[in-house]
Amino acid sequence: MSEPTQDSPLYVYAITSSDHPLRLDGLRTVGGVGSLDAVVLGGLAAVVSPAPPQLRPKRRDLTAHQELQERLMADGAVLPMRFGLLAPDHAAVRAALEEKGEQYTRRLAELHGTTEFNLKAARAQDDLLREVLSESDRARRLNELTREGNGTHEDRVALGELLVRQIDARQRLLADQIVQQLSGLARARVEAAPAKDDFLNVSFLVARADAREFTEAGQRLARDYGEAYDFRLRGPLPPYSFAA
Repeated sequence: MSEPTQDSPLYVYAITSSDHPLRLDGLRTVGGVGSLDAVVLGGLAAVVSPAPPQLRPKRRDLTAHQELQERLMADGAVLPMRFGLLAPDHAAVRAALEEKGEQYTRRLAELHGTTEFNLKAARAQDDLLREVLSESDRARRLNELTREGNGTHEDRVALGELLVRQIDARQRLLADQIVQQLSGLARARVEAAPAKDDFLNVSFLVARADAREFTEAGQRLARDYGEAYDFRLRGPLPPYSFAA
């Protein structure tokens, strides 16, 4: 496998301090091209490899990207780059390290000894609808009219709009309650837009020393909310959500 030339495109994995051990032996590169290398400038190092000619999010490449992040994270603070970051050449990487050197150094210090956990949560729609209908007199009345065939078109529209508002409000309240219950064990959090049936997608920055306690708190939360809820807690992870 060939080393990248100074003017060849590069795939960028992560930024670390220049004194990071950088145990890169035995790790695969994204795309299987060339070998891993480090671009060093001052107190920072960017881990790179030759850019593959056609970059696609194949499972083996996603795995290679993740395995490298985990290896780096085991030995010290790391700013993991999202999958797919390319640079035109070594000079561009060095320029980025110079331009944002203070920012990168500060973030590495902030992320020292931390890891990321991501929590996604969903609730069974039937369970949520039952709650709305049991607690909202107007929703229950409109639902009864609709089911009995006595409701007008306007009643059906009103019922649909009311259910949407009620469900949205209750899901936002649930998300806030869950986040607050876990925030005391985290240094920071970043909330993202939930996908599909989820009502929550949040990442927490947690001290490694607190990782086990955080995991247990997440598991306890899932048990407390019951079978109508689907909690998916992933971690420890490289702190992607906090690298910027």
